[in-house]
Amino acid sequence: MKIAVIGASGNVGSQIVREAAARGHDVLAVARHPERIATGDGITVSAGDASKVDEIAALITGKDAVISALHFDTTDTLLAAVRKAGVPRMLVTGGAASLEVAPGTKLIDTPAFPDEWKPFAVGGVAFLETLRTVDDVDWTFFSPAALIFDGPRTGHYRTGGDQLVTDDAGESKISFADYAIAMVDELEAHKHSKSRFTAAY
Repeated sequence: MKIAVIGASGNVGSQIVREAAARGHDVLAVARHPERIATGDGITVSAGDASKVDEIAALITGKDAVISALHFDTTDTLLAAVRKAGVPRMLVTGGAASLEVAPGTKLIDTPAFPDEWKPFAVGGVAFLETLRTVDDVDWTFFSPAALIFDGPRTGHYRTGGDQLVTDDAGESKISFADYAIAMVDELEAHKHSKSRFTAAY
């Protein structure tokens, strides 16, 4: 598949780039600071400003899918760029804040959710609600575990829908490497068209 990863220089984006390229996909890795992106077989690096619709649309034209590993201040722009370029699929790395911990109760609304995280999390919650009204783009919103950490690439994880996935100890976590595996698995399997999924140990 020919894919573009926007926000490819961060922890999540760089892991997705490496995972997709290792599986034989043709990856365009885009970031404002392309010098921070690791190169390798199957990876083409490009500078790109995700706040500029025309610039991103030109870069992603002809791709089979776009994966966004961005913060949510540029997501509306990205959606516009995907539409303009005619890319058939968009996968978004979202946060865990919008996942339910009980019927009708989101993680962001619990006392355990740190106040300092809320300004960053509300954008992801809002963008998911926006995507749920979108019919003309085949989108997937990936909410990860509550904790993503530097850890081993195990290839093992459990998936869910709108509910937070926890282990036997009640913890919700996944390594950056396994997060990337879950995203690229979804890219290939296409199980969550116009819907959200989550993954955790």
